[in-house]
Amino acid sequence: MDTFLDKNAQGAFTLEVSEIDSGKRLDVFVTENMDSVQRSRISDLISNGSILVNGTFKKSSYRIKPSDTVSGVIPKLETHHFDPENITLDILFEDDDIIVINKQPGLVVHPAPGHWSGTLVNGLLFHYPEIINGENDCRPGIVHRLDMDTSGVMIVAKNQKSLLKLSESFQSRHVKKEYMALVHGRMKLDTGIIDSPIGRHPVDRKKMSVVSPRGKRAETHYNVEKRYNLSTLIRCDIKTGRTHQIRVHCQSIHHPIVGDPVYNSAKKNIGKSLHHEESSVLMKAKRQMLHSFNLEIHHPTTMELMSFTAPIPIDMSEIIEKLEKCIDSCQ
Repeated sequence: MDTFLDKNAQGAFTLEVSEIDSGKRLDVFVTENMDSVQRSRISDLISNGSILVNGTFKKSSYRIKPSDTVSGVIPKLETHHFDPENITLDILFEDDDIIVINKQPGLVVHPAPGHWSGTLVNGLLFHYPEIINGENDCRPGIVHRLDMDTSGVMIVAKNQKSLLKLSESFQSRHVKKEYMALVHGRMKLDTGIIDSPIGRHPVDRKKMSVVSPRGKRAETHYNVEKRYNLSTLIRCDIKTGRTHQIRVHCQSIHHPIVGDPVYNSAKKNIGKSLHHEESSVLMKAKRQMLHSFNLEIHHPTTMELMSFTAPIPIDMSEIIEKLEKCIDSCQ
């Protein structure tokens, strides 16, 4: 294997595959030849076409062959300083290894373009200055995330050992995650399974979709908790953890989540039924009515199976109460 660095481009490289590397996964091969670049980042760069094999796109799992030429660009990472901020956190449980949080809606989990402050991470750094940074210093202790407007249970690692153990649990799917969701329409079945791959939308790259040509397996189980006139309250158990999984899956079966600003096309239909009391209630939702209700996971040190539950937040419970009244008024 020979490596050539193009000094005229930031992080540009070319790798020639030799016999000794034959059969290796593409992401593994590139990671082995790049100092201090994480495999997850290499995989992302392969997925978005920044790293090519013989000038063409290949998946991270592609097995390289002798005489293959792997080339690409590793962009320089932007560095940011994240200040501790006195953000109120609703702590459900904590010990020397973990913190379990009931995340409020509207709170971004970690700094990112457009949200460099006011995030959960800024709050964690204020209340827990000892929390580890690890290799990814913009996400100290973070092993999973919730969308900004999704509320509920999240677990955070306090040390490196816990971070690794919890990450393994999530990656191996030894975690039970249950959500409560209010969706449009009266669902006919009491229970169901949505098993549709999820990937980037083929046209709108800011969205996810079940029609992506590179979708990854995604499985959501649901049970009906309560049917209303124009909506249904369901409990979802996700077996995988794809980006926007419940939101995308609910939309795919024509029951988008109430208040979802991205995956909800039901507002047009609601507008035609404004004479109905329930439709006006649904229109008042200010965010997606999705709540991480329960999380079951083995403690990273004791290996004890622990279960954490977060009550439904006020804005969502108020809408549910009003829907109940709508049912009563129609009887």
